[in-house]
Amino acid sequence: MTERAGAEASERGSTVCERTLVLVKPDAVRRGLVGEVVRRFERKGLRIEAMVLRSMNVELADRHYAEHLDKPFYPPLRDFMTSGPLVAMVLAGDQAVEVTRLLTGMTDGRKAAPGTIRGDLALSNRENLVHASDSADSAKREIALWFPELT
Repeated sequence: MTERAGAEASERGSTVCERTLVLVKPDAVRRGLVGEVVRRFERKGLRIEAMVLRSMNVELADRHYAEHLDKPFYPPLRDFMTSGPLVAMVLAGDQAVEVTRLLTGMTDGRKAAPGTIRGDLALSNRENLVHASDSADSAKREIALWFPELT
């Protein structure tokens, strides 16, 4: 192995390829922002491993948001998430969960930093264009719900 090839292999070995789930929510689909959202993730260097346009039914919503079932904000969130088609995708890359969360921005689009998806495009706390897994463990659980063939 040449010195250069060894250095490249070492660099590749130092990165951790991680997966995360992103949902482009019904408001983004209605507003025609799917391409813009996907473009931002791709431009950052994240790879799309799976992507599908589909609807979330009540059963899937309850499984996806299981930790929120008893919270007062959940019924309106469920109604919103089941209100129309969304795009579910698995993104992969170095520190994909953290990078995706940074690109997404704060949950409340009114307070999210400019340059983030929500900061540039969202004006609401609930209708905030995207869901992104909040940890590697959540990503694994959520990917299994949306893309069981990948687990």
